[in-house]
Amino acid sequence: MENTMFCYQCQETAGCLGCTKVGVCGKKPEVANLQDLLVYVTKGISEVTTALRNEGKEVSEDVNHLVSVNLFTTITNANFDYDAIMKRVIKTLMVKEELLDQLSLDARAKLSEAAHWNGEKSEFDAKAKMVGVLSTKNEDIRSLRELITYGLKGLAAYSKHANALLKDNAEIDAFLQKALAATLDDSLTVDDLVALTLETGKYGVYGMALLDEANTKTYGNPEITKVNIGVRKNPAILISGHDLKDLEMLLEQTKGTGVDVYTHSEMLPAHYYPFFKKYDNFAGNYGNAWWKQREEFESFNGPILMTTNCIVPPAPSYKDRLFTTGAAGYPGCKHIDGKYTETKDFKEIIEMAKNCPAPTEIETGTITGGFAHEQVFALADKVVDAVKSGAIKKFVVMAGCDGRAKSRSYYTDFAKALPKDAVILTAGCAKYKYNKLDLGDIAGIPRVLDAGQCNDSYSLVLIALKLKEIFGLDDVNDLPIVYNISWYEQKAVIVLLALLYLGVKNIHLGPTLPAFLSPNVAKVLVDNFGIAGITNVEDDIKTLIG
Repeated sequence: MENTMFCYQCQETAGCLGCTKVGVCGKKPEVANLQDLLVYVTKGISEVTTALRNEGKEVSEDVNHLVSVNLFTTITNANFDYDAIMKRVIKTLMVKEELLDQLSLDARAKLSEAAHWNGEKSEFDAKAKMVGVLSTKNEDIRSLRELITYGLKGLAAYSKHANALLKDNAEIDAFLQKALAATLDDSLTVDDLVALTLETGKYGVYGMALLDEANTKTYGNPEITKVNIGVRKNPAILISGHDLKDLEMLLEQTKGTGVDVYTHSEMLPAHYYPFFKKYDNFAGNYGNAWWKQREEFESFNGPILMTTNCIVPPAPSYKDRLFTTGAAGYPGCKHIDGKYTETKDFKEIIEMAKNCPAPTEIETGTITGGFAHEQVFALADKVVDAVKSGAIKKFVVMAGCDGRAKSRSYYTDFAKALPKDAVILTAGCAKYKYNKLDLGDIAGIPRVLDAGQCNDSYSLVLIALKLKEIFGLDDVNDLPIVYNISWYEQKAVIVLLALLYLGVKNIHLGPTLPAFLSPNVAKVLVDNFGIAGITNVEDDIKTLIG
């Protein structure tokens, strides 16, 4: 039977092979296909912008933002809204035609079909089925093209967050578009694409640095913070996703209204920034990782604002309380729009909150985080002394994503089984598998050091490089650091590629290896970088810890 769609960009793809009838995420075939078309036309416009730059012509920030938001829109669990995606396809084609007019005839003649295609709306569905993942027949070329594209989606997400704080990097945007265009080039060999994969990792490092600078210059360096996980008695709004600018605008507009604001999932690390501590109505964190949201959004009682990805199709009982903004979208849910330089209007959400019951308490206590690079550097002497004395024998990087699969209980069990002289370094929602276990501390250093969102994985890189410098080592792989990373979506892919570019080896990746890695491409990663999957807790503890 013919596939109605094909998508294998996330860890939970059906059978670890590919979703062919409907997405495990809840994405309908018509949405999946239209997202394929959006990626295709975004590659086309990127080929045009790359040609313009080769002719010495400027490409505007608006076009750069269009490309990055297009890619962000297609990240897993970000946007399920067919009409919203359709509008992005139409806008991209319109802008592409304007850019084509600026190119010389010789340059236009050398462009691929994707750069020239400008079909009518009635042609979109048929075209979408022709340009998806499986349109590349060679399995290894397809695997590398998708690996690069998914890495670029993650890079685009980082860029979008930085752009929201008025930080742009033209070099990153130019590379992102050049690399996207390269996935259309049939002359590129496997070796060419492997090299481009590592170059994508290089720009992943740059993208993480850009976002880190944007966040810390705007909101201060994260600091050790205890975050309340209980509730107050006031009506409230729950904010989820990653976009700190959206949180700032929401807190400013709820100030003095009697409405509290709670973070959810990946928004938890906002509490670590000094800037946000001035808001008395910034109440705490509610719930756990993204995949539990159906039950937790139900019990929260008030409206929820999804700023980025990690949307689970909402239950009817709270769908009218779910709002989206930015690249996120879900059909039937109100979308709050606003350009980068505009203040978004959250009045409707605030007024709804005032008429809702206070959140139902689902847990009590506090969790501690805020161990981004500057905070850890401030503890450097204490950390070095603990390593030299043998009190700390291993750092275990357990960053990445959480997910629904029952097999992910492995990460809870692995954290529990670690020897008492091991410290976990984490970022992303993977931490929800062990950040409430009370694993204790070593000489006052907590055994779980949470650097923040998946976007903050850059802190883990800087911490490793700082330790390498302090101990006078030539190779980061000589540090007492091991990597047992869980992945789910495309931001984890760019983090992985960034680590590979930096020369980090022997990363264990789970709970399964990506379905988009062909056997030959997987072998390249195993042979050159020591990439491995997970097995069981006992054997992996022996392998990684000894």
